[in-house]
Amino acid sequence: MANTSRDLVYTLKNRCRVCYTCVRECPAKAIKIINGQAEVLNERCIVCGNCTKVCSQGAKVYLNTVDRFYNLLKNGRKNVAIVAPSFPAEFKEISNHKIFVSMVRAIGFDIVSEVAFGADLVAKKYRELIDKGSDKCFISSDCPAVVSYIEHYHSALVKDLVPIASPMVAMSRVVKKKYGDDINLIFIGPCVAKKSESDEVDEMITFTELRSVFEEKGITQKTVVPTEFDPPLGGKGAIFPVSRGLLQTAGITDDVFDGNIIVAEGRTNFQEAIKEFEDGLLRSHHLELLSCEGCIMGPGMSSKGKHYTRRILVNNYVQKKINSLNETDWQKQINEYIDIDLSAEFEPKHKSLKFPDWSEIQKVLESMGKLTPKDHLNCGACGYESCEDHATAIVQGLAENEMCLPFTIEQLHNSVNELAITNDKLTSMQQALKQSEKMASMGQLSAGIAHELNNPLGVVIMYANILLDEAPKDSPIYNDLKLIVDQTNRCKKIVSGLLNFARKNQVNSSKIDIVKLAKQSVQAVVVPKGIEVSIDQENVKDPYAMIDHEQMIQVLTNLIKNAIDAMPDGGKIDIKLEDNNDEVLFSVKDTGIGIDQDSIDKIFEPFYTTKGIGMGTGLGLATTYGIVKMHKGKITVYSNNDPKKESTGTEFKISIPRFQ
Repeated sequence: MANTSRDLVYTLKNRCRVCYTCVRECPAKAIKIINGQAEVLNERCIVCGNCTKVCSQGAKVYLNTVDRFYNLLKNGRKNVAIVAPSFPAEFKEISNHKIFVSMVRAIGFDIVSEVAFGADLVAKKYRELIDKGSDKCFISSDCPAVVSYIEHYHSALVKDLVPIASPMVAMSRVVKKKYGDDINLIFIGPCVAKKSESDEVDEMITFTELRSVFEEKGITQKTVVPTEFDPPLGGKGAIFPVSRGLLQTAGITDDVFDGNIIVAEGRTNFQEAIKEFEDGLLRSHHLELLSCEGCIMGPGMSSKGKHYTRRILVNNYVQKKINSLNETDWQKQINEYIDIDLSAEFEPKHKSLKFPDWSEIQKVLESMGKLTPKDHLNCGACGYESCEDHATAIVQGLAENEMCLPFTIEQLHNSVNELAITNDKLTSMQQALKQSEKMASMGQLSAGIAHELNNPLGVVIMYANILLDEAPKDSPIYNDLKLIVDQTNRCKKIVSGLLNFARKNQVNSSKIDIVKLAKQSVQAVVVPKGIEVSIDQENVKDPYAMIDHEQMIQVLTNLIKNAIDAMPDGGKIDIKLEDNNDEVLFSVKDTGIGIDQDSIDKIFEPFYTTKGIGMGTGLGLATTYGIVKMHKGKITVYSNNDPKKESTGTEFKISIPRFQ
């Protein structure tokens, strides 16, 4: 039994780029996704090497055994290499196979034999088995990845595997019969699974690893003298690595009319053939299965090689070999080793995962927004053939929700939308903070000014009124004094407004009906003809709130007066009232001339006004802002002054906590 404890295929995590190609290409589904990175599950891996071939980033690699190989060559025993017959497909630059043999010898091998002879022996055993004509049909056992797949995931079919060793194992037994057990036996070939197939071989290196050895030791075609493989020499078995190579070597037909052999190669095809065989659909046929598209496309071959070009290279080599083969010598060698035990035993390993309950699968599907069968896109982007397979893998702990591309894109869109909303809120908060800082600074200034002006202004008002009372009404000075009193009172109101803006007043909260409050506010203002005022209270469920009646009257009357001033030619004022459990909301909207964008950023500043000279102090909205803030509320404004965009007008929205 081979040593399978080491991780023959693994992930270089710094190269993994979350493409899920390896998941898609793994027939055993031995890839687990953890935080977006693919991890090979060694206990499930059949070492087919598909993932190493398809990973464009080189994140999936197989165990490099060159160092172990070097150490083995130094232990003083005779070194024997057995070479897979697919070598012409890899070393196409070497026109003469004898040069290749000598290059292998130059590494330090005493004996270099070809596995093709082992393939000849195996093919004969296959032919004998088929010619028996029994009702039992078999599955070929020469591909170690297919054998592992059946042992792990279709254990009931282990009894149907051909009980014959692979060509590599067969050749290892031939070599040991000829040279004894005290040798270092190294297999060189295209298959990674061979590294763990059998402990009858001491070590295995792939053709790509062999290339690295040639380069490291400076071995080239020019540094060697051509030599032939050491006997026994192979015959037709050299065609073994191509599709149907076993059948051709054994002289078995898979003719669609007369034959009862089905050939399936490649990840998808060999799995489908096994499934149909297991279901009883192919029970009258033998199966020749390869996990790759022939051994010439194995993971131990150089990348970017062309399938049919490689096939031609092997065919040409076999043709030359057969033409130059001494049939008599070959037959003698076959007869010499025909009695070698080529039997093989296989055992069930039962690695199939427990299939989860449908309720668990459905729960996962729903979490990814797949509520109905129509939502199952089955796009395969996750690496699984269907959404249901993906959900099953998630329950089994092999996959993650984020592997679903449509789900991830939808999540991304939602995140972008949420981010946009959050950004808008942040911008609004920044503007509010900027405005609050500005208002706080101006409030402190206003409070200082009001405090300094209040006392001398009171003295002026008092003495102006005394003089006015003492002056005869028909006196020329009476009108002058009256003007002084009026303007001084106006100054007093301005100072009072500054105090309100600076929040020097207290909020005297009481339970107020906001509907009545709105109506009283409208009644407190003289509404000119041509202006219509309406109050919408339909969305008010509970009209009561704890607010300062007088101050909120001042807020609404200020907004209504401003709306009237903005409509010199008439228009409409809509006052809308709403509420929820926590807030009451006021909206005052007019159809006036609107406010330009530059002014909107300044309208809450004291003394800033869009009205003409002498028509306003610029304290109405500043005071309104201060009162709303004292109530821990928010005030926003939207306005359009460009009739080309939409109807002009301004809308103020105020939200006040229901309970202070």
